[in-house]
Amino acid sequence: PLGRAAQRALRRPALRPSAARMMPLPIVYPARGFTAAESSAAAEVSTLLGDESAPKYVVVSADDPIGLVASELSQAGRGASAIVQDGGIVVGIFTERDYLKALSCASDNPAEECIVPTDDMTLQTVELFATPVRAFVTPAAELITVEPSCTIVSALRLMGARGIRHLPVIKPGASPARLDVASLVGVLSIGALADWVQRDSEMLQSRFIDRLSEMNPRFRSQPGGSGQVGMLAAIGVLFATAIVLFTEQTWITAHWQLVMVGSFVLGYVGIIFEELFDLNKGAVGLLMATLMWAVYIEFSGMGDRAFLEEQLSQHLAEVSDICFFLLAASTIVEVVDAHQGFRALTDRLQVSSKSTLFWLVGVLTFFLSAILNNLTVTIVMVSLMRKLLDSDDERKLFGAMIVIAANAGGVWTPIGDVTTTMLWMNGQLSTAHTITDLFACSLVSLIASMAVLQLSVEPSPQLAAGVPPPPPALAAPKKPAPSSAGLVLGVGVGALLSVPVFVEKTGLPPFMGMLTGLGALWVVTDALHAEEQKEELQVPAALSKLDTSGILFFLGVLMAIGALDASGLLKQLAVALSNAFPSDEVVAAIIGVASALIDNVPLVAATMGMYDMAQYPQDAQLWQLIAYCAGTGGSILVIGSASGVALMGLESVDFIWYLKKASFAAAVGYAAGIAAYLGQGALFSHVLSAS
Repeated sequence: PLGRAAQRALRRPALRPSAARMMPLPIVYPARGFTAAESSAAAEVSTLLGDESAPKYVVVSADDPIGLVASELSQAGRGASAIVQDGGIVVGIFTERDYLKALSCASDNPAEECIVPTDDMTLQTVELFATPVRAFVTPAAELITVEPSCTIVSALRLMGARGIRHLPVIKPGASPARLDVASLVGVLSIGALADWVQRDSEMLQSRFIDRLSEMNPRFRSQPGGSGQVGMLAAIGVLFATAIVLFTEQTWITAHWQLVMVGSFVLGYVGIIFEELFDLNKGAVGLLMATLMWAVYIEFSGMGDRAFLEEQLSQHLAEVSDICFFLLAASTIVEVVDAHQGFRALTDRLQVSSKSTLFWLVGVLTFFLSAILNNLTVTIVMVSLMRKLLDSDDERKLFGAMIVIAANAGGVWTPIGDVTTTMLWMNGQLSTAHTITDLFACSLVSLIASMAVLQLSVEPSPQLAAGVPPPPPALAAPKKPAPSSAGLVLGVGVGALLSVPVFVEKTGLPPFMGMLTGLGALWVVTDALHAEEQKEELQVPAALSKLDTSGILFFLGVLMAIGALDASGLLKQLAVALSNAFPSDEVVAAIIGVASALIDNVPLVAATMGMYDMAQYPQDAQLWQLIAYCAGTGGSILVIGSASGVALMGLESVDFIWYLKKASFAAAVGYAAGIAAYLGQGALFSHVLSAS
């Protein structure tokens, strides 16, 4: 909070030019700190003054003509101001607003207020440029100043409340009543402060994306807390496992299947409770895969070593296809996002009805997630809702809808949800049948869920053209998108959409098509920015922002599943499930519900090894239902998908709120989609039999 003097000043209305002369002395607002836990916008203004992008100011004499001062301001750049001095003492400040006021002559009393005559424009301009600048300055007695220790947020609030655009910063202890030039530290502008806050917001969002797995503060380790205890327990388990491997080889040889299953279960527990143990799930996945393959090759006795190592190489090749595919696709999306390519879509959401906005955002999210990863689409759309909706509850509700729409939209294309991509790359699904057979049920799922969620939307029909805009002094200028944004968006989306066509025409693996698209985009961005030296817009910068630990997690989990597949354990599990649940629909539905609690990647990877394609060929009902159920089932609980976890961090949505407000709607959509898929299959069968 500000001091009492500052609070009184903030409560007063902004000064009009005529009323401003009544202020006898400048006002100095000392700094009052924010906690370090808040964003860097709570930093001191001295930090901003030291930035290269800080606005410049020039010191001029009170007798200098306006023409000369205006020229110096133009050379100093946007947001610059002139400190006017006479004998080393500050007389006042001259800004572009003072210059425009002189030109406008908008007073009710021209004889008194108009600075130049209006009968002859040439004479007016000459007289204006030759007039000493002291005649038009904002006097020093009317200035509001701050000290370097004032926070950026406090300065921004003060400028907005007082209706000023420039804020001089003076040394601590300097006398505002008689301010000399040597006591001036710098001059802040409203534009520079707003730019700083916007950059800070973008930095926080980028940090959130890069460290998604570290968002939930409840499980972060504290000194001596549960996180460190969990980590020590995990290290103890690993140490004990290593001792057993070296000392109990006879027992392991006799029970190698039990050891593999136990290793998988322990690893899976570590993945599920990674926040509790304070261990990254990528590390757990890699250790789990290594241990299981070591046990299988060393102790199974299912063939000679060369044969077993050949199995390892074969599974590694299959898993690497998926990892390279995800790496290339994620890089393409990151490059497009760096160019603000998606803003061309989100900026078109200009509606006044909440109901219209609700459905428009849902449909747009549904189709965007069909070509982009669900996490990126969720973050983009939820961030957009912050600009359009004032109410926290409404933003949470719209965010829940976005999660459901993103997960449903990723189901029906091979490049949407990662589980569909896995099934497609492994041959269980084809491009054409995935789109034609799963689109309808995914859309039905979305519509059913949104229909239920809309009942909770406030009945007020108007958004009043969106959220009322902030005061001009507080409105942060939009960072302009690079001129190449449209081209990069077109090339990036084209690269993503062309992968299925590439596979059909060349017969090469999908990851080759995605790498080809990345290479094309790389060449385009290098050509666009070769002379500009904008490294942040090029592919190497995008690669540095990728969630590499997530890709290594895929590698570890899929290799662990591969070990279970090679050992025959997955086949035994498939037989047990088929005996317990003869219906494929029930098995797929159970997998979908389980994906609300358990990561759907290992679930789908396990089913890929459990069921033989000789019995369930490409595009069989089982594979399509697994793709649908694993993709949409994660929406039932907020922790069931990466999109849901992102919503938890972006809008502080907790597990209980989502369970009360959105889980029922997601479950209704989930069931409606299954019914739509089965009804569609029955209808096609009836039509075929009738013909």
